[in-house]
Amino acid sequence: MEDKTFAGLGRVEAIRQLFEGSGYEPFQEPLFLDSSESDYVTTVSKVLLEGMDFDLVYFPLKHLGYKSVLAVTGELYAVRSTPKTLSVVLGISAKLDFKQTEEIWRGVYTAAKEHGYKALSLELLPSKNGLSISLAATGTESGVSRGVACSKDLICISGRLGAAYFGQQVLEHKADELEKYKMMLASYLKPELDATVLQRLTESGVNPSFGYFVTRGLSDAVLRLVRDSRLGVKIYADRIPFEGNSFSLGKELNIDPISAAMNGGDDYILLYVVPIAQFERFSKEFKDFEVVGHLAQSEVGAVLVSPDGLEHPVTAPGWLEQSV
Repeated sequence: MEDKTFAGLGRVEAIRQLFEGSGYEPFQEPLFLDSSESDYVTTVSKVLLEGMDFDLVYFPLKHLGYKSVLAVTGELYAVRSTPKTLSVVLGISAKLDFKQTEEIWRGVYTAAKEHGYKALSLELLPSKNGLSISLAATGTESGVSRGVACSKDLICISGRLGAAYFGQQVLEHKADELEKYKMMLASYLKPELDATVLQRLTESGVNPSFGYFVTRGLSDAVLRLVRDSRLGVKIYADRIPFEGNSFSLGKELNIDPISAAMNGGDDYILLYVVPIAQFERFSKEFKDFEVVGHLAQSEVGAVLVSPDGLEHPVTAPGWLEQSV
């Protein structure tokens, strides 16, 4: 009987067996990217740490692997870069066996295939501080010119904000009501990205001037947009889309849904700044996106406009102090 442990398999055989049935070939490092097919190559990297970015007590391992890939893929989509290569390093703690690692890896290569990565590599390392997942993704851009950002251009997002944060709170405080909040749980445990979004942008002829992957709350993305565009931003609280039950759950947990949307994080939402002249075309092709605000003159800064018209400065979320 084959010894299905890391000690019995060894590093090389473990990696080879993890790749079986994935559709990818192991041991292709360094991954080769043919940059002749594009004028621009984008590289994105992320490190996800147990106890900070996820908790294995309630995170299904396959979902964790899948979500990890989306963490870098969303960054590529935000800048309109097509996924090409993905390198993954798993820091495996002593409490995880080979079978559990297989579950994580199954989620990784499932997401990689869904989003069109051409090559995938894996390295396994021991970890004394819990599971860590390090990813480096490359993508190519077609060289399509981006729009020039102007005041009044519209800020559009691809999903409901605050849902993932509330999903995490449900796991921690409402474990007996999981069915009631399954959409929020899905937003946190297994978010989804539309793998056709770049193709749809190309076919529609819409050229966003800026794009961001919202994972640390809307405030973080808005402040980066102000910095990069050198323009102001107005976000309207009554335009922010929320998952059902957000306000009733927020009242129970004493959490303001608007604060969760602005500062909660982990939503995995795409944000594009769409030229106002192209918005009619965009709205027809991207019915899954919502307008939450617009660019403004630089002196406006970054503000959240309440339903009564009052403007509140947007401040940076304290994400370094946050933990799961």
